Amino acid sequence: MQYTTLGRTGLKVSVPGLGAGGGSRLGLARGKSHADAVALVRQAIDLGINVVDTARGYGTEDVVGDALQDGLRASVVLSTKHQISESGVNGRNFTADDVVSGLNESLRRLRTDHVDIFYLHAVTTARLDYALNEIIPAVLREKEKGKFRFLGVTEAPSIEIHHQGLVQALKLDLFDVVMVAFQMFQQNARETVFPRALEQGVGTMLMYAVRGIFANPGHLRRVVRQLADEGQLPKDLAMTDGPLDFLVHPGGATSVMDAAYRFACHEPGADVVLFGTGDAAHLRANVASILAPPLPEDDVAAIRKLFSHLAGVGLDLQ
Repeated sequence: MQYTTLGRTGLKVSVPGLGAGGGSRLGLARGKSHADAVALVRQAIDLGINVVDTARGYGTEDVVGDALQDGLRASVVLSTKHQISESGVNGRNFTADDVVSGLNESLRRLRTDHVDIFYLHAVTTARLDYALNEIIPAVLREKEKGKFRFLGVTEAPSIEIHHQGLVQALKLDLFDVVMVAFQMFQQNARETVFPRALEQGVGTMLMYAVRGIFANPGHLRRVVRQLADEGQLPKDLAMTDGPLDFLVHPGGATSVMDAAYRFACHEPGADVVLFGTGDAAHLRANVASILAPPLPEDDVAAIRKLFSHLAGVGLDLQ
């Protein structure tokens, strides 16, 4: 396993991090049992993963809590989240009491007296002042009580495809960790997020490194063809059934998913690459890709040349 330091938190974290949400939710979304999901978390820990990320809205906190019994909690950097508003642009704001109550409920489900990182979840520019004035003071009082160690913030990448809210949040210098979308078709954090995070010593956790677009060949083909029709990608990419298969070759990636993970995890400024799974074989394959060497320089250059101008692509669960 490879480990790194998560910015100014000083936490020693595995580069691969197990995400308990996404389209799988540790397999629960695909028919796996609670016991199966608990076993999967423990298999991840056995592989050396020590980052486990969940959220109040994922429905997996009780799974993670059960998995971290028998002395395992102390070996894991555990994070959870609470939204500051209901989903959607017009969703109502949660009160400070709502968020604090949610934190307490998360701790109960996780069967622990504290989490290492507590994230304010999906914060947008429009909600940032509200978070700063109404939510953060109350949350920091809970931190003083020992309920969490470090404050984090996650973005809403499908709403703010240029990381606007996250950039503004970083300017406040209140957050120790940020969760940011970064992948082959969404590279703009390279200019807007990573430099400031590195300057401030803010830890980063990457989401959306693969998701549906690089895991589902049919979905990838449809997206590439649409982008080519719009003039955003070369026509020749849309004329093949495997538009990213040029990355799969001896000495290069073993698959498109492998390429996606390796591209993301070796980006300067990236600390942890989160991934979701509901299957033990998929778990091992993802970890192997994240721990693999960087892609060949020519392939990285091609990915940057072809796709770095894209924004808001592949930020779904399909």
